[in-house]
Amino acid sequence: MEVIEFAKSIGDIILSKKGYDIRILDLRTISTIADYFIICSAGSDVQVKAIADEIDKKLRDIGIKCYLKEGYEALNWVLLDYFDVVVHIFRNEARTFYNLEKLWGDAPVIEISDEH
Repeated sequence: MEVIEFAKSIGDIILSKKGYDIRILDLRTISTIADYFIICSAGSDVQVKAIADEIDKKLRDIGIKCYLKEGYEALNWVLLDYFDVVVHIFRNEARTFYNLEKLWGDAPVIEISDEH
């Protein structure tokens, strides 16, 4: 599976758990941190955890291991690192505060919605 297809499949998992405002930032030409960041919002800490757990479970089921998980203590911002793709699951307030889209403003963006 190509990396962009992998990222989009994670977007679909996020949608299945009612995550919203999903964006894939293409970092390939501007950073070596990862090829793509996926950023999404959740309305509560319970939803943040549900989204993160579902991504982890679905990917483990097909043999893909998460190499780093952070943020499970506070559940304001959970990060899941799959090397080429890093997933950021935010509570609304944390997403506004950290504003990764502005920080990585030079990155091309793909929006994921139910209509894609």
